[in-house]
Amino acid sequence: MHPLQIALKNFLDEKVNAYNSEQYIETDPIQIPHRFGKKEDIEIAAFLTASIAWGQRKSIIKNASFLMDLLENTPYDFVMNASDAEIQEVRQFVHRTFNGLDCEFFIRSLRNIYQNHVGLETVFTTGYAMENTVFSALTYFRKVFLEPEHERRVAKHVSDVLSNSAAKRLNMLLRWLVRSDDAGVDFGIWQGISMSALMLPLDVHAGDVGRALGLLNRKQNDWKALEEIMQVLRTFDANDPVKYDYALFGIGVFENKKNIQFRQE
Repeated sequence: MHPLQIALKNFLDEKVNAYNSEQYIETDPIQIPHRFGKKEDIEIAAFLTASIAWGQRKSIIKNASFLMDLLENTPYDFVMNASDAEIQEVRQFVHRTFNGLDCEFFIRSLRNIYQNHVGLETVFTTGYAMENTVFSALTYFRKVFLEPEHERRVAKHVSDVLSNSAAKRLNMLLRWLVRSDDAGVDFGIWQGISMSALMLPLDVHAGDVGRALGLLNRKQNDWKALEEIMQVLRTFDANDPVKYDYALFGIGVFENKKNIQFRQE
C-alpha cells in the first residue's frame, strides 16, 4: 500500500473509532430498532425506519417514532395479527413523498414475507446466496417485496439496483442487521450474509467526503460509484469495509466536512 494510502487508512480508522460508539445511537435513526429486544421487532423496525431515511435526521427519527406508535410498539405482532381496520390506521402516516397508502402496502408486504417467505432475513439471505453478492440480495428482495398487488407509485420506494440505484437505504439496513463488532451500534443479528460483502450506504455526505479524499471519482451517487468506492475501502479492511461509513458520514455531518483537506496535507 502506498504511504499516502496508509495515512488515509489510519485517518479513516481514527474517525471510525470516534463515531462507532453508543453515543452515535442517540443522534441516528438506528435508535428506533434499538428500542426493541426481539429479533423480528428489531428487523421490522429497522426496515421501516431505513425505508424513510432521507431528509433531516430529526424528522426521520420523529416520523419513525410515530410509525412505531401506529404499530402499537409491537412491530412484528402488528404485521402478523393486525386487522384490516387496524392496518388502515397507518394511512395517516406520511414522510415526505412516502404516504399512508405506501405505508399500508409496506405492512401488507411484510406480512406476506413473514407468512410465505419465512421472514426478512430469509429473503435477503436467499437472494445473497444466489451470487454471494449484496447486488443479488437486493435484486431478489425487491422482487419478493413487490409480489402483492400494489400501485405503481409504491415501487419507487424500493430501490432498484438493476436500474443502477446505489440503494442507500437498503444498504444501510444491511449494515445495521449484518455488521457486528464490540461497539454495539450495529446489531449483527443476520448471519447468512458476509460482512465483507456489505456495501456502503452511499448518500450525499459519504459521496462528497469520499470524492474530497480521493476515494471516489464518479460524480453520480449510483451503483457504479458504489462499486468504485468499495474497491478502495476493501483494500483498507477486506473483512469489514463498511465500517468506514462511520468515518465518511461522520465527517460529512458532524464536522461540517472540515477534515476533507486531508488529501492536501
